[in-house]
Amino acid sequence: MNSVAYVVLILVFAAPAGAQQPDAPLTPFQRQKAETLLRTQLACLGCHELNGDGGRVAPSLSDVGKRRSSRYIRAMVTDPRAVLPGSAMPQPVMAASVRDLIVRFLSAGATGADLASMPAPKGGATVPEPAPHGATLYAKWCASCHGATGRGDGENAARLPIAPAKHADAAAMGKRSDDALYDVIGVGGVPYGRSARMPAFGETLSVAEIRALVAQIRTLCNCQGPSWSRPGGKW
Repeated sequence: MNSVAYVVLILVFAAPAGAQQPDAPLTPFQRQKAETLLRTQLACLGCHELNGDGGRVAPSLSDVGKRRSSRYIRAMVTDPRAVLPGSAMPQPVMAASVRDLIVRFLSAGATGADLASMPAPKGGATVPEPAPHGATLYAKWCASCHGATGRGDGENAARLPIAPAKHADAAAMGKRSDDALYDVIGVGGVPYGRSARMPAFGETLSVAEIRALVAQIRTLCNCQGPSWSRPGGKW
């Protein structure tokens, strides 16, 4: 393992918030570290492309600085739905120092449009949200990789280094408990030793929405989890 990869693994979720100097130019080491993080530890390239690698269902990161300002990039990496209400980009989960590094990397030489070019979030009275609908949520958050019917054949699937799970596969999904499915949706692929390009949705979706997605997966596979994991089951 090279030195950059080693540092990345140690610091990706643990680096102190004050480690970066936002106004200083990135060193060659920092640029390599940022790209290594994006390619191996963060979920961004699950949807975005960077120098030919990654998905194509979201705007390219290769030239984002030509299209957006550093302020815009930081805001989107911090809380995308605060910038674009209804955005299908999940809120990235990363240490503050890692976020600073990624923003600086993507913003290098930024000359693009600022936040002022975007519509302001609508104010007014809070409208109660309808109960989450699993099929609708799945189409928005999952289908681009896992496929509309859960067969692992989404628009982005062929560009992923690891094939997405086939949620319609009863044999495979029958081995996973509802809790395990819930956790992977919530925390992403890395903590479970799966693809880093499976993003974490725990900061984006509510508990009810993640449960609705689990229920939708059960509909797609027409299966239940292991018998021990069901209500009344025994270990």
